Amino acid sequence: IAGLISSSIYEVPSIAKIIRNYRNKKNIIPFTRQIDTLASEYPSKTNYLYLTYNGEHHDVSYYENNKSIVILGSGVYRIGSSVEFDWCCVSVLDFLKKEGYRSVIINYNPETVSTDFDVCDRLYFEELSLERVLDIIELENPEGTVISMGGQITNNLSLNLYKKKVKILGTSPINIDEVEDRYKFSKFLDKLDILQPKWKELSNISDVYIFIKLVGFPIIIRPSYVLSGAAMNIVFDKSNLDLCLKQAKTISHKYPIVITKFIENAKEIELDAVANNGKIIYDAISEHIEYAGVHSGDATLVYPPKNISLNTIKKIKNISKKISKRFNISGPFNIQFLYKKKKIQVIECNLRASRSFPFISKVSHFNMVELAMKVLLKYKKFYKKKYNFLTIDYVGVKSSQFSFSRLEGSDPILGVDMVSTGEVGCLGYTFNEALIKSML
Repeated sequence: IAGLISSSIYEVPSIAKIIRNYRNKKNIIPFTRQIDTLASEYPSKTNYLYLTYNGEHHDVSYYENNKSIVILGSGVYRIGSSVEFDWCCVSVLDFLKKEGYRSVIINYNPETVSTDFDVCDRLYFEELSLERVLDIIELENPEGTVISMGGQITNNLSLNLYKKKVKILGTSPINIDEVEDRYKFSKFLDKLDILQPKWKELSNISDVYIFIKLVGFPIIIRPSYVLSGAAMNIVFDKSNLDLCLKQAKTISHKYPIVITKFIENAKEIELDAVANNGKIIYDAISEHIEYAGVHSGDATLVYPPKNISLNTIKKIKNISKKISKRFNISGPFNIQFLYKKKKIQVIECNLRASRSFPFISKVSHFNMVELAMKVLLKYKKFYKKKYNFLTIDYVGVKSSQFSFSRLEGSDPILGVDMVSTGEVGCLGYTFNEALIKSML
């Protein structure tokens, strides 16, 4: 079992914590080894690293006050975890190199550019678990850790890292938890008088039926902290509801579910932005071609938007300013909206770079990740681009690619679970031109 993290050996988190503390007290710690990239034919000195308990010394030296930044990557590439987050991580690495920082990335995906060991100063080819990330941070002693570029996996580590006194760059993990927890976030939206679909957190089945009788079908059933639509279901009738409740492992006060009224035939609009101490300094609004209910990673995205009125854009920006101020956002974030019959409602907010960050940055010729990093590193001056999408004489369309023909038994109907395996972004002088290019 050498090399396994405590939670892999002991399923109870509290026991895993005790074991980790005991190991540290007895100086039973993992050692850093270099990955041999030359098949042992020649001496190999690389910054391609991993941790193991089967060692007696580190293969690399560790320094104090070396102006280093740790970046948490996006994890393994699979359906539901997009390569867009890899672009964000690489943009961070390029920025840090340009600004004279040492870059240290933790990621375990050999297919990504961020795991090419020549794009950073040190690459740890390790899993993104709390224990392993803590091991590396304790060794590197960085100026700060970036968790907002790797997607939902790294965001879910934020609160536990904060409790371990790890310096997180950007938005406070306390605020991240308030937004990521669907129950907490919905409560705050109510206090801010921001519209959202009717919802309720429920801990027993009888209350589920009572609430559905009040709002009617269809509904969305989901837990808090959702990754790429995982564990979410759109339910259209009682038979489907019974099936979903039967499949649920448990519903209790400890493991409640959130039920939200699903709005049919509504347009979905996204806002990607960078804020500094609660004030938005750059934003971009895009629209989905498909109705709301299709995962944003599968939807066809249009930027600049072509079917949204200026009044609607103004309202979306005002709502976003309220949210940014309330959660004191510093860094990248994304908000998803519903629009139907002149009514704007908030679906969710993610206090991290979104899948649309790379596409928006490329179409607008403005790297939002670089701006976000200047905020994270507390630069006093950063370039604020005066941007007006009405002046752009072209349009960009991002279409998702699917592998249904190669996956036997797969369901080609799109929904809240992300199932795309790639995407194509194209430009055109008109919306139709860009859309046809992306589809072809």
